Amino acid sequence: MGVLSGNPQDEPLHSGEVFALWSHLLSTKGFLVTLQIFTNHTGDHDLKIFLGDLSENCIKQEEQQVEAILSQNGIRIPPAPPARPEVQLEDIPAGARFNDPEIASMVAKDLMAGKILSSYITGISIREDIAAMYEEFYTKKSEYGAKLLKINKEKGWLVPPPLMVK
Repeated sequence: MGVLSGNPQDEPLHSGEVFALWSHLLSTKGFLVTLQIFTNHTGDHDLKIFLGDLSENCIKQEEQQVEAILSQNGIRIPPAPPARPEVQLEDIPAGARFNDPEIASMVAKDLMAGKILSSYITGISIREDIAAMYEEFYTKKSEYGAKLLKINKEKGWLVPPPLMVK
């Protein structure tokens, strides 16, 4: 039996996996704070519910899973930016406020980038558990992307490129 056979959790991480996991965790911690800010800025009930669900049932779960793997392997956890307090929308000056379509667009972009990153990490992983975890992350982000697309269409926020209509 070699060092890379048997239980995947007993296998060492290679340097690419360590860097990818650590970098992903750092950006995930930042994205959670960004979602707090977006939640403070949104006035749309459906978008606010979506942001809370995305944060609790997708992004925080990713954070916990990746943090656990790094900790189990003796890798220092990256720092998290400070959490933002909950504020009322009316307390944010109009010129400093993100509007709902902007928030939806930025979150859609982050979900798309997260899917690309998940695919990359899946591809470089030699530990099956890491690859499987990132395949789950990809699937979850796809599901949330579809939910957000539906919200964008229902609210009239979607700005499509020129359509080919014959």
